[in-house]
Amino acid sequence: MYLIITKVNPIISIILLAFAFILDGVDGFLALREISKGKVTLSMYIDYSLGHKTYAKKIKAFKQSIEKTVKYGPRFDIAADRITEYSFWVTFTVLGIVPLFVLIIVIIRHSFADAFLGLKGTSSKMKTGIARALYASNISRGGINVVKFVTFSYLILVFVSGYPIIPAYILIFILVLFIVVRGIAEVYESLKK
Repeated sequence: MYLIITKVNPIISIILLAFAFILDGVDGFLALREISKGKVTLSMYIDYSLGHKTYAKKIKAFKQSIEKTVKYGPRFDIAADRITEYSFWVTFTVLGIVPLFVLIIVIIRHSFADAFLGLKGTSSKMKTGIARALYASNISRGGINVVKFVTFSYLILVFVSGYPIIPAYILIFILVLFIVVRGIAEVYESLKK
């Protein structure tokens, strides 16, 4: 945030943002590798992350054992993701690029969805088809991460380099729509018996 606010070369901030997204995937792999005692390889994890079904059952079983073995790990992962995301939303709202109502929508969505999902566990325990498709599937997770990365990268370019604001508003709309739909899937899952 400091690099953005002080208008340091935007490429540096975008590279750091990309690095943060990559590390979010790496920590998931390292946790799986540790729990599986090395049975989950990097190629298996990448194959699974790309949506291939070859290792899906095996990796899902290890993910559920992570939640049983490491009680707080998945919760800290969610908290870290939220802190990072909120930092961007708040910064760009304060800088006058993102409207305040967007920040409020995002906070309300995350607050309710996380609270409800906390009743059920984490996304790897989702049972309903709609929740698995809209929230827990690799396509949904990958899609939201790509949209977040593109949106926040473009917002950096808007503030630091003066890029046009209209594409930013389109990206913000797409991202918020994606966030809200995924939030609805989380709440739906948590309310199902």
